Amino acid sequence: MTKQLILCDCLASQKIDTDSLSHLEGVTCSKVHSNLCGSESGAAAKLIAAGNATIACQQEYAFFEELATEIAGEIAAETGANPADLTPDFVDLRDRAGWSDEGKKAGPKMAALAADAAHPMAPLKTFDVTSEGLCLILGPVDVAVDAARQLAPFLSVTLLVENTSEIADLPMDRSFDLVAGQLKGATGALGQFEVRIDQLQQMQPGGRGEMQFGEARNGGMAECDIILDLRGGTPLFPAPEKREGYLRADPGSLPAVGAAVMEASHLVGTFEKPFYLGLDPLICAHSRAGQSGCSKCLDVCPTSAIRSEGDHVDIDPTICAGCGSCAALCPSGAIIFDNPAPGALFTRMNRLAETYKAAGGDAPRLLVHDASHGSEMMSLSARFDRGLPADVIPMELEKVSGFGHAEILGALAVGFASVDILVSPKTERDALDPEVALAQAMAGTGAQIRVLDPATPEALSDALYGAAKGTALAEPILPLGSRRQVARLAAKALNIDAEAPLPLPAAAPYGAVVVDKEACTLCLSCASLCPAGALGDNPDAPQLRFQEDACLQCGLCTNVCPENAITLQPQMDLSDAALSQRVIHEEEPFECIDCGKPFGVKSTIDKIVAKLEGKHSMFQTGGAANLIKMCDDCRVNAQYHMQNNPMAGAERPRVRTTDDYLSKRRDH
Repeated sequence: MTKQLILCDCLASQKIDTDSLSHLEGVTCSKVHSNLCGSESGAAAKLIAAGNATIACQQEYAFFEELATEIAGEIAAETGANPADLTPDFVDLRDRAGWSDEGKKAGPKMAALAADAAHPMAPLKTFDVTSEGLCLILGPVDVAVDAARQLAPFLSVTLLVENTSEIADLPMDRSFDLVAGQLKGATGALGQFEVRIDQLQQMQPGGRGEMQFGEARNGGMAECDIILDLRGGTPLFPAPEKREGYLRADPGSLPAVGAAVMEASHLVGTFEKPFYLGLDPLICAHSRAGQSGCSKCLDVCPTSAIRSEGDHVDIDPTICAGCGSCAALCPSGAIIFDNPAPGALFTRMNRLAETYKAAGGDAPRLLVHDASHGSEMMSLSARFDRGLPADVIPMELEKVSGFGHAEILGALAVGFASVDILVSPKTERDALDPEVALAQAMAGTGAQIRVLDPATPEALSDALYGAAKGTALAEPILPLGSRRQVARLAAKALNIDAEAPLPLPAAAPYGAVVVDKEACTLCLSCASLCPAGALGDNPDAPQLRFQEDACLQCGLCTNVCPENAITLQPQMDLSDAALSQRVIHEEEPFECIDCGKPFGVKSTIDKIVAKLEGKHSMFQTGGAANLIKMCDDCRVNAQYHMQNNPMAGAERPRVRTTDDYLSKRRDH
């Protein structure tokens, strides 16, 4: 379906390159207007009424959305059409391209941004969270009581008083409930909090005089939808700002308390919560047979939404804040970030680079930014400073912390000359920084990969204009497959002349297994527990086989090895040898001294014989020691026929027959 791109030069403050935009597939351009949000709003209304509109202005989206709603209502009343069909899309060509010191050269970038807007990302899957307005307020009486009174008309409020000396000062206000006790902990999120309270005392409303509280008891449990924490100090949850339904405010700041009260009053009803992550527990490398392996997602999750569930992890979607750090670090791909999905993101980056080059651009640079801080920084830079260079293509994500090494390498592989990631003060760096270092190691020293954290819009412009010009890949590739497959394909394309494996930082999810052959007994415990099948055996010979491409470097093999004979070596072998199994340790088989069948490792059998023959009470004689040198079948057979056979019983009695009974009768 053809999209209509509605253009405006914003009071002639930017140049719109209509030649670059006119060649976009599936997009038609309007004439260049000058004041669509003002004197030419009538023209905007007609263009929106035609349907499938994309408005090249982000600043006035509220005005255009309101205009579209009004138009849709009129058209629906006349024709019965669906009003949603007239909802326009938006793309910001002004702040990201037109308002720039290099705005006259920004035609290819405008084409890339318009092509990206013509293919919006698929919406996230969601589930419903219901809040009935049960609110628990914590904090000192002088602040908490006022907050309870303000919220009482909107929510069902319970005030928990932890300092029992304040009970006598409580007002006789029955618009909210009062309990006393010590809060021991809380779990959950909006709509499903559970709190534990010791020394719980519930108020007895009857009687004369001051309010009376009942007998204290421990182990009290309560459920609520919202928690308003006015205590200050230590929060109830990690990353409290990301816990939906948990509101904190400094009790000494009236504006902060007022804002929290206002926010709490609106948390009633049914809300949509996204499923940010997908999980495949079958390929999770967290644990096997009680042996611990990978725990990267558990270590990095800021909200503790991930928990161990035996051999794999589990994710609580009600707590997950969607930062994507876990998915960026997951070595097996068991956790997939869905905002957006990896495949959709690789396709999007490829479209940006291809469109830019098709419109006449060369060596584009990618600037990854979030939807709030990054967008604001670019808008301020465009309005008051130099804006973005003409070859810098911004790509907006909800969060940049999930933009890992595979995504960075994929961007370089599709033709971007460099990748800059613009972070905000709230960006989780625990996963992002190691992923950038890993991408740099896999891309080579010549690759331009940076994390930008400018303090001002001017500093952002300076960092972009002052950067060295990188070189784009001469023959870009289309990244397909899983994140691991994309990372390998991209690294191979970026290191075309590499002969030796690329050394990688510690804890990288790629690498080799190094076996100490003197210590290894080929017990094959490592092969039996390897979650990815990177380690395997040979059923016909004592061999340990390894496929480097499949190795996750999860550490299960090192943890389970009884001889501590295994170490991990982070690296990326780009040769085809990494795609097939190779023998990393083998020994001569021991042949059964009776039937000649190979049944074990010769060095191991020799060691056992040397330790037991003539030295252990069960193996004092040569015949007993020979049992060690036999296969299973021959060992059982030899034991059965040997003297003092432990499996032999007494001689079986003769079977009685009819003749025996008849002869006995004749004798009598």
